[in-house]
Amino acid sequence: MLLLIPLLLIFIHQLDAKIVLPAVLGDNMVLQQQSKVKLWGNAARQTKVRVTPSWNKNVYSVNSDDKGDFVIEIQTPEAGGPYQISITDSEEIILKNILIGEVWFCSGQSNMEMPVKGFSGQPVKNSLDAIISADAATPIRMFTTDSENGKWVRQSSKQPQTDCKGRWMEHTSENVANISAVGYFFARYIQKTLHVPVGIIVSSWGGSRVEAWMSREALEPFSAETDLSFLDNEERVKNPSQTPVVLYNGKIAPLTNFAIRGFLWYQGESNRNNADLYTRLMPAFVKDLRTKWNIGDFPFYYVQIAPFNYDSREEASTVRLREVQEQNGRDIPNSGMVTTMDIGDSLLIHPADKETVGNRLAYWALAETYNKSYVGYAPPTYQSMEIKDSSILVSFNHAEQGICPINTKLKGFEIAGNDKMFIPATAIEKGGKVVVSSEKIEKPVAVRYLYKNFAEASVFNVYGIPASPFRTDKW
Repeated sequence: MLLLIPLLLIFIHQLDAKIVLPAVLGDNMVLQQQSKVKLWGNAARQTKVRVTPSWNKNVYSVNSDDKGDFVIEIQTPEAGGPYQISITDSEEIILKNILIGEVWFCSGQSNMEMPVKGFSGQPVKNSLDAIISADAATPIRMFTTDSENGKWVRQSSKQPQTDCKGRWMEHTSENVANISAVGYFFARYIQKTLHVPVGIIVSSWGGSRVEAWMSREALEPFSAETDLSFLDNEERVKNPSQTPVVLYNGKIAPLTNFAIRGFLWYQGESNRNNADLYTRLMPAFVKDLRTKWNIGDFPFYYVQIAPFNYDSREEASTVRLREVQEQNGRDIPNSGMVTTMDIGDSLLIHPADKETVGNRLAYWALAETYNKSYVGYAPPTYQSMEIKDSSILVSFNHAEQGICPINTKLKGFEIAGNDKMFIPATAIEKGGKVVVSSEKIEKPVAVRYLYKNFAEASVFNVYGIPASPFRTDKW
C-alpha cells in the first residue's frame, strides 16, 4: 500500500498539471505574419492540448508526450491585431494583445546591448526624443533576455535550455529607454515604412565573443582551436561572455522555436585578435542558426565594427577583422553588412549614433527582404585597381551613380611603391573612380583606405553610405 502512495500522488499531480509556456510566448507578443508558427510548452502527460487563435477560430490540437511536452503549429494571417490565443487541456490560458507582423532577432555584444537611454557616461544620440515620443499605440513590441526594468539579467548555461527570462513589452517610454538602441531604431524604421506591427527579440551580452553564441554542434569542427571538454564537467563558468557555447545555450536555444523573419548581428570587437578564425566561424555560426530554426535561409544582416583606438593605438589591430567581416558578406548567403566608418569615436567604443546603424540595417531589410528596389542600401566596396602613369585608379562596387563627394580631396588613402612602404596619398573622384597618387612615388603598386583602428570616412555613395575600408595588397 505504501508503494502505491507515491505513484498515486504523481498521477494526481499529472491530472492537475497546468499548462506552462516559455517566457517568449506571452501577452503582447508579435507573431510572424503569414507563417506556420510554433507554440510549445508543458502540460499534463499524454493529454490533448487545444489551441484556438481569435483571427480564424480554428481549433488546432496535439497530444503532449510522456513528459508533458508539446509543440503545435498554427497558421498566421496577414499583419494585424490585436488578437487572443486560447490554449487549453483542462484549464484554459488566454494570451492577450497579440499582434501579427514582422519579427527580427537582435544579438551580439555591447554595441547591440546598449539601450536607448545609453550607458553610464556614454549617451545615445537622439535618445530623449525616441523615449519621450514612444507611444503604446504604435505597434512595436520588444522582448529582451538582457534586462528587467532596466537592470541587467545575465543568463548562460553549459547545456541547451528550453526557457529563459524575458517578457514582451509594449512601446512605452519606459520600455523603449531600456531596450537595445540598434534593435529599436531598426524596428521603428521598418514599422514606419511597412505600416505593419514589428517585434524584436533582443539577446545580447557585452564583451562577448562569437564562440559564446555558437552551439556545441557548430563548434565541434573547430576542436583544434576551441576546447569544449569543460561542457562535460561540473565546474562553474566564470566568464560566460568569453566561454564557448554558454550564451547560445542560455539565450538563443530557448528561442529557436519562435518564428522570425531575420537576424540582426552587431559583434566582432571581442574577436579582433583571432580575425582569421573569425573568417570560418561566422559562416558556421549562421549556417547553424538557420539549421536550428529550420525555417530556411533567413536574412542575416550585420554591422562592421566602428572606428575606435583599440589598445590606445591608431594602427591596425582591427583592420583585419573588418576585412574578414566584408568577406563574410560574400561567404554567407542572404547576408548584408552595414558600414559605420563615418560614426566612430576614437575614445568611445560605443558610438553614440545608434539610430544611423539601426536605419542602415533597415535599408538592407527593406531592399533585400521586402523588395523595395528604390532603396540604396549596400556600401561601396573595393572592386579593382588600374595603374596609370604615376596614379592608381580605384573602382568600387555599389557605386552605380558614382563616388561622392566629387571635386573634393578624399582623406584616408595611402599609397606604396615596390618598397611596400605606405605613405599618405592625394585622392580625388574622377569619372566615378578614385584617383590616388603621391609626388613621392613615381611607380605606385598598391593602395590602402582607412587601414587603421580609427579613421574617418571620406568616400560615400550617393545615398550617404560610407565605403568599407580596403587594401589592394596582401602584404
